[in-house]
Amino acid sequence: MICLAGKSLRKTYSDRGQHIEVLRDTNFEVECGELVCITGKSGCGKSTLLHILGLLDDPDSGKVLIGGEEVSSKMAKANQIRNRDIGFVFQFHYLMEDLNSRENVALPMLISGSNKHSAFQRADELLAMLGLEQRVNHYPNMLSGGEQQRLALARALINKPKIVLADEPTGNLDPQHSLEIWNLFEKLNRELGQTFVIVTHDAELAGRSQKRYELRDGILI
Repeated sequence: MICLAGKSLRKTYSDRGQHIEVLRDTNFEVECGELVCITGKSGCGKSTLLHILGLLDDPDSGKVLIGGEEVSSKMAKANQIRNRDIGFVFQFHYLMEDLNSRENVALPMLISGSNKHSAFQRADELLAMLGLEQRVNHYPNMLSGGEQQRLALARALINKPKIVLADEPTGNLDPQHSLEIWNLFEKLNRELGQTFVIVTHDAELAGRSQKRYELRDGILI
C-alpha cells in the first residue's frame, strides 16, 4: 500500500532575478512500512521536497497524496492532518527548553486534545523504548546532543503517525551518536513497521536504507 506520494511536483524560487527550479516533474512514492532515504548535494532541494511532502509548503504544481488522499498545506484541515498523520524530526531538535522530557514528548498529543494522563503515559512508553526512561524529568539543556535528538524522535512518534519525515536528523551529531539514532530508526521500522522518509548527506547511513533516491537537477533518480 502506498503511504505517501508526490506526483509531478514542481517548485521554483526566485533569487536576484533568476528563477531556480529545484523540483521539476518530481515523482516519489513510499510504501507503508518502508525506510527510504533521499540524498543529494547541499542546496539541491531535498528539504524543499520534504517540506512539500509534509504539508509545510506547497508545490507550484503537482500533488501530494497521503494514504491515497490528495492533501495540501492550504486545506482547512492541514494542521489536523500534519499532527495526526505526519511526524517530523529536524536537524535541530526544536525542543521546548522550559518543558521536561515527558512534557516535550506529550505536547503534540495534548495539542490534539488528549487528556494529560493518556499523553504522559504514551510519552513514558516512548521514552522507555528509546532508552530515555532515566531522563523523564530532565530538561533539554540537561541532555546530550544524542539524547536531545532521541527526545525529538519520541515527540515525532507520539501520535502514532503514518509517516515520520526526518530532515538531516544526524547532521549535528558525531559519528557515534549518528549511528545510535540510525539504529533507532531501523529498530522502529523493523519492530513497529514505522514508515520513515529520511533526508541525509551521510552516504554510508543512506546505504543501509531499504530504498534510496538521489535528488539531482530537480529529479529523483
